[in-house]
Amino acid sequence: MALRTTRSIPELASDAIGQLAKLIGNEFDLARAELSHKAGLAGKAMGLIGAGAIILAPGLVLLLFAGASALMRAGFSDPVAYLITGGVATVIAFVLISVGIGSLSGDALKPKMTLEQIEQDKLAAREMVR
Repeated sequence: MALRTTRSIPELASDAIGQLAKLIGNEFDLARAELSHKAGLAGKAMGLIGAGAIILAPGLVLLLFAGASALMRAGFSDPVAYLITGGVATVIAFVLISVGIGSLSGDALKPKMTLEQIEQDKLAAREMVR
């Protein structure tokens, strides 16, 4: 039985379109999986921020009172001692919030693997067209 070694242009075009459709479907699957993973990371980051805020609040209050008390014993007036300890607390809170927001940056959540794969697929599609 003789094997057919040549294929018509419509057959080749049909195969190329079918492969391209399958490739696009695979890219959507990859993007969905990667975005799901990134959403999980964002959820964990938000959970850490929330847990940190809940645990930090009472501990920070006690530390602020202890710091203010120590400053008062060192000779500072009550308002100045509270102002210093409040300022320190504000700086600590700002640092914690900045770290949490940094974890949620657009670059950290970007689907890098999907974007790289799409670039490779574009190159492959260009080669197929040639």
